[in-house]
Amino acid sequence: MKNKIVIAVLALMLVPLSGWAQSDIFEKYSDNTDVTYVSIKPKMFQMIANMGINVDDPEAEAYMDMVKSITSFKTIVTANKTIAGDISKWVTSRSNTLEELMEVKDEGTDVKFYVKEGKDADHVKELLIFVNGVDRMLKNQGVDVSKETGEIETIVVSLTGDIDLKQISKLTDKMSIPGGKHLEKKH
Repeated sequence: MKNKIVIAVLALMLVPLSGWAQSDIFEKYSDNTDVTYVSIKPKMFQMIANMGINVDDPEAEAYMDMVKSITSFKTIVTANKTIAGDISKWVTSRSNTLEELMEVKDEGTDVKFYVKEGKDADHVKELLIFVNGVDRMLKNQGVDVSKETGEIETIVVSLTGDIDLKQISKLTDKMSIPGGKHLEKKH
């Protein structure tokens, strides 16, 4: 009887862990043909950092330091409204453990930046960027999305590591993430 109780308690303890593992939106959609999925591993960041950028350029050196500090980069891009809704729900659930840094609404696009605190006010352990309505913004700018980029409804980006918020606006600008320019103003 004691063994059954121990097994039942262990099973109950494992349920939240298995639910957490299944709730990772990136794993859930990594093989889905309706999304573009990118996951960059730490080794790639090390290779980028070792490419021999001109260290006499302070801006390039700061950028390389930031790249070295990233341990994970994952993104999903989709035009599928059902998947976009699922991503939105996941971001809402994740926002309970993160702090909303800012929200930008512009041209029908909603951009939210969430962070998990790091070692000081200038650094975060995680940066989550959620962009919804990308296609509307592009159409408002006169871009024929069907020819240029294809339909894009939602983008979610997760960066983890020792991320310097002073440098992240430069990265979001290089990635052309809507609202990235506002990060520099925020910080």
